[in-house]
Amino acid sequence: MTLRRRADPGRRQEGRRAAPAAAAGVTIREVAQAAGVSVATVSRVVNGTAVVKDDTRLRVEAEVARLRYSPNAAARSLITNRTNTIGVVLPDIWGEYFSEVIRGIDLSARQAGYHVLVSSSHSDVAETRDVLRTMHGRVDGVIVMSPHASPRELEGCLPSSLPVVFLNSAPGGPLQPALNVDNRGGARAMVAHLLGLGHRRLSFVTGPASNFDAAERRRGCRDALRAARLGPDAVTEFEGDFGEESGQVAGEAIVRLDVRPTAIFAANDSMAIGVLFALRGAGVRVPEEIAVAGFDDIPIARFASPPLSTVRLDIRTLGERALARLLAEISGEGASHAVREVLPIRLVLRESTGDRDADAQTGPPRVASVSQIAINSSTVRRRKAS
Repeated sequence: MTLRRRADPGRRQEGRRAAPAAAAGVTIREVAQAAGVSVATVSRVVNGTAVVKDDTRLRVEAEVARLRYSPNAAARSLITNRTNTIGVVLPDIWGEYFSEVIRGIDLSARQAGYHVLVSSSHSDVAETRDVLRTMHGRVDGVIVMSPHASPRELEGCLPSSLPVVFLNSAPGGPLQPALNVDNRGGARAMVAHLLGLGHRRLSFVTGPASNFDAAERRRGCRDALRAARLGPDAVTEFEGDFGEESGQVAGEAIVRLDVRPTAIFAANDSMAIGVLFALRGAGVRVPEEIAVAGFDDIPIARFASPPLSTVRLDIRTLGERALARLLAEISGEGASHAVREVLPIRLVLRESTGDRDADAQTGPPRVASVSQIAINSSTVRRRKAS
């Protein structure tokens, strides 16, 4: 009895440990033997690479489930030379803008049967290179958003065999597929709209100095001022970093000016929301005393108080389009596409700039095309000349 009492718990314990161990170590050969088919047939069923008779497929799937068989991803990639994984390198992964980009990529990747591996470069060129090197052999292709680094600066860590699509990067370097937003045209259109409303004293909250998007938006702002024959004194610039707090700091500085602007254009929506917060805290009415506009049309923009006028770029579509371009590169069909593609923008005019015909609560905002804004800007110049 003593021996049995000591042996039984041991045997029961071995049994409890054996099942998971066996499940974890099940091979494709064991599945094939249990199902009474060849290893090749199991591979076809698991990978979906060929048509298998329904009764055979159901039998194999039943054994796969019963034995809890999981294909070895590393072994599969050696055979197929594919990992079914896409790499995504972003300057940051915090905030609505980047989450929307990731969302667009992820939804499209899932439909195409790919996993997504996301990493942040923290807007650092050296770290971007390190992240890209880490992804070698782990992904079938990579999407790189690099407004802080041009393709030329990254080409040393990008093997020619790795399909790459750049987002919002400075031009130059190898002929890599690239998608850019019309940053310059969007900023030019928004400033032209503000000038069309009669504003002649503006403040501009910039983005990071080394950021390509920010630089293009500054150029667009200055383009609109030159087109309206207004000198540099018509705008005061305040440094920002694309974050809400920098917008708040800029807004607090603006309300302390002896002569305040009548309109503020922030280089992105996050900073514009920070500006709105600062103006509200100082008791400044928007848009009656100061109009405010942003750039990006992040989801929260329409819920700001008041709802924020902004330059709309469909952020999720940007991610979806980038993934489509990358899959075309992976499949070898990318040569049929333009190397550099510029995505169009539109203005979404809400209450923060006095466009009160757009009610964010009860109806859609008014959307203006860039061509309409160009016409309005010409009208402003004619009025001034007269």
